[in-house]
Amino acid sequence: MPAETTEEARARLLKAWRGEIIAGKSYELIAERLPEREATILRKMAAAEANHRGRLEDRMRELGIAVPDPANIKVGAWARLQARIAPVDRLLAAREAAEDEEVDDLYKRSTGDAATDQLLRQIRREERSHSMAVSEIRDNKADNQSTLSPTQRAAKERLDKLVGREKWHQTGGGWVSGVIYGANDGLASVFGLVAGVSGATGGSSIVETAGVAGAIAAALSMATGAFLAERSQAEIISANVERERQEIAEHPEEEKEELSLFYQLKGVDEATADEMAEQLSKQPDAMLRALATEEFGGLDSGDDAKGAAIAAGISTGLGALLPVIPFFFVTGSVAIILAAVISLLGHFVVGAAKSLITLRTWWAAGLEMTLAGFLVGGATFLIGLSLPT
Repeated sequence: MPAETTEEARARLLKAWRGEIIAGKSYELIAERLPEREATILRKMAAAEANHRGRLEDRMRELGIAVPDPANIKVGAWARLQARIAPVDRLLAAREAAEDEEVDDLYKRSTGDAATDQLLRQIRREERSHSMAVSEIRDNKADNQSTLSPTQRAAKERLDKLVGREKWHQTGGGWVSGVIYGANDGLASVFGLVAGVSGATGGSSIVETAGVAGAIAAALSMATGAFLAERSQAEIISANVERERQEIAEHPEEEKEELSLFYQLKGVDEATADEMAEQLSKQPDAMLRALATEEFGGLDSGDDAKGAAIAAGISTGLGALLPVIPFFFVTGSVAIILAAVISLLGHFVVGAAKSLITLRTWWAAGLEMTLAGFLVGGATFLIGLSLPT
């Protein structure tokens, strides 16, 4: 091959090889947070990425391209943290977009080497199916027809009809993101308050009083809201469990069939699944636990309203106190400048932390938040200057 063609093939193969490793590791991380069936699908996809990597490595060796040590290709610490914290649907959406982008960037254009192009086209078709599978899971359709046997498809159709009548199932969310957003709200609101009062009073000791009062009010408000939200979620889960208990009492045969179908979807043969459901039906509490686990995650209501309130209140209070700190020690222009600097730095840190939830680039999210803080602080400071004192 001409030298330039060799370089094009080399660059494309290395980039595709690296992408396969990152994709496989990303699927494994996301799978840890999914139910068994969806996790199994993602782990199969991770195995497929490993197969792609092997085929790419074979072609690289044929071209005399040194294969790097795959142990050196790692998912970044920030990305791993996002995989642990961010909503799963956003992680799946990001992975789906990455699959589509890789297909367009790596596999559509010719490298000038026929054998390499053929390999990339084959992988491209398989990557397309990966993107579709991720979309299926994201849309809560992980049991799509292509992944089920004929027996499992029949079981799923019957199960959909049974579960479809139970319109009372509801689910809630966690409060982890509330900590980040609490700090965000506390900092943003009190920084605006401090800036406005500073503009009106020239940075007098009144700012300290107003800022502390604002921080306390923000923290109590956020804590109360988090407590009520978490308690409401716990009540929903508790109501789901009690309704499931009632369903078992009122429709025992249907609930027994429903449990059997869940087991069949896991790959258990019909006779064994029926026997397992029959045995559990003799112990209503055990059957309740099994059905609750399959339908909405278990009997545990996750009632940690106090913990949610404390976490949200503390995070909001800490964020809200940042703009006030300088006024504990100095007043006047020095305090105003220090408050602005500390607050804008705080905005950047909180914005970067929000990217754990939003999956945006950390520095872009940080800069955006900083700009928002600058606009809010500047506007309220100017308003404060215009107010009569």
